[in-house]
Amino acid sequence: MKPRPGRALTSIMVVLTLTTGMIEAVSFLALGPVFTAMQTGNLLLLAFALTGAAGLSPAAAGVSCAGFVAGAVLGSLFESSVDARERRWFAPALLAEGVLLGAGALAAWHAGVDGPPAAPAGGHHFGVIAFVAAAMGVRNITTLRVRVPDVPTTLSTRALTAFLGGLPHVADPRIGSGARHEGRRFASIGAMFAGGVLGAWMLREGVGPAVVLAVPCLLVLLLGAGSWAVPARRTSEPG
Repeated sequence: MKPRPGRALTSIMVVLTLTTGMIEAVSFLALGPVFTAMQTGNLLLLAFALTGAAGLSPAAAGVSCAGFVAGAVLGSLFESSVDARERRWFAPALLAEGVLLGAGALAAWHAGVDGPPAAPAGGHHFGVIAFVAAAMGVRNITTLRVRVPDVPTTLSTRALTAFLGGLPHVADPRIGSGARHEGRRFASIGAMFAGGVLGAWMLREGVGPAVVLAVPCLLVLLLGAGSWAVPARRTSEPG
């Protein structure tokens, strides 16, 4: 059963977008530089690193790609198997993502990751990267299946483009315009920016990467538990 479209689902997706900003702040500023959610950027970092660009680790980027692929494949199999039994897959998917983020936070805490590596990222950073990237692989499969317009949760380029294309005197009817569309796009862009600012600020103030990762973990788990607690007839529909 798929989530029922509406304001509640859109709000969940906006909160997930906020968590992406925080996660990528940790990934780029404390684990890499590497991305774990925005794999387009990560693929470019991998390409640059393979040419010997200074300060970049092909191993870190490769681990992120591998973790993301594993999360996306396993997430797709899991959600499809739940859906085939005509049960809700959205809430369990959020809970699975939250567990993986929690594993990443625990790995960062256990390894004592407290800032960007002085040298190219090592094994203790790789474990954190793998868990977080796997969580983001699950996230991307989940949001792809949900299909909330303009709120993909792990990137903002399309939302920003649609927002600009929907402005008065520019509006293209083929991409949609009006307060509802533009409000959703603005919320998506703002949430990503706010999450990045919050994550980077926490790291700058000396908050450990494990704690910063724990915040998105808790938010995702709360969203999953909340979605699960609401009766299926109010949150889901066949399909």
